[in-house]
Amino acid sequence: MSSPTSSSPPSSAVSSPSAHRNTPSTIRLKALLRETLRITVVDGRIFLGTFVGTDSLLNVLLINTEEFRLGPEENWNGRFVGQVLIPWKLVVKVEALGQQDPEEPDDLSSLYF
Repeated sequence: MSSPTSSSPPSSAVSSPSAHRNTPSTIRLKALLRETLRITVVDGRIFLGTFVGTDSLLNVLLINTEEFRLGPEENWNGRFVGQVLIPWKLVVKVEALGQQDPEEPDDLSSLYF
């Protein structure tokens, strides 16, 4: 009976996905994980929630999210929508706590209306 021989895995000419994971853009995006984001979409709605990632199309995934519709007859209190996936093509503006204009207060209350 012969003993099994070990061999190294075949090498691939294609670079591994981990080789592309540490680009400056990826590092900045990872720094936003678990941060509170305020995202404005093209129809004027604003989503305020915790950023937990994106998909391959760069759609934005938020959890513990509240939706606000700003207008003369809209509910300024917003409504809890939980987990949402916002299509990137609808995003107009993304704001993160701690990355605001220097003139604005640097506390969580500045993200609310």
